[in-house]
Amino acid sequence: MAIFQVKIKPSSKQQSIETEADGSFKICLKSPPVDGKANQELIKLLAKKFNVKKSEITIKSGLSSKNKLIEIPLPKI
Repeated sequence: MAIFQVKIKPSSKQQSIETEADGSFKICLKSPPVDGKANQELIKLLAKKFNVKKSEITIKSGLSSKNKLIEIPLPKI
């Protein structure tokens, strides 16, 4: 499993994923931070980017925060 930090910017005009200098990700989401919609969009976007199932991605901490720790499985070799 890989664990990395992301900073979320909800209610953006467009989706984007940027890598920061410290190795974390800055992710802009279209969904508002209401009823978990931004978290759902985040998981869907990360699943597509890393080619894993949505059910394999876990938000380890920061469910209601802009700063989150995300856990995803490493690709099998």
